[in-house]
Amino acid sequence: MNLIFMSQNARFDARLSLTQKELLEKAASLGGYRSLSDFVIKVAEDKANEIIEHHELLKLSVADAEIFYNALIEDQQPNAYLQKAAEESAQYFQWKRK
Repeated sequence: MNLIFMSQNARFDARLSLTQKELLEKAASLGGYRSLSDFVIKVAEDKANEIIEHHELLKLSVADAEIFYNALIEDQQPNAYLQKAAEESAQYFQWKRK
């Protein structure tokens, strides 16, 4: 039986100017990274997560706004739990209900 093991690693190549490379190498060195590759991968990964998180928050915000809007617009009667809570608080605070 022949087993083929595939690597979980992938390769990414990028061309950059000498100025860009020197800048990134300096930042990697100052940041304590083992290599330029480690620095670039970590920074790119962090930025990717930040962008994705921001996008997901925006999606949630739009969905939440729609739910809130619909709750305001729809003519709904209070459910049994809310009616009971209103009656208990009216008794507690001795409010007169109309």
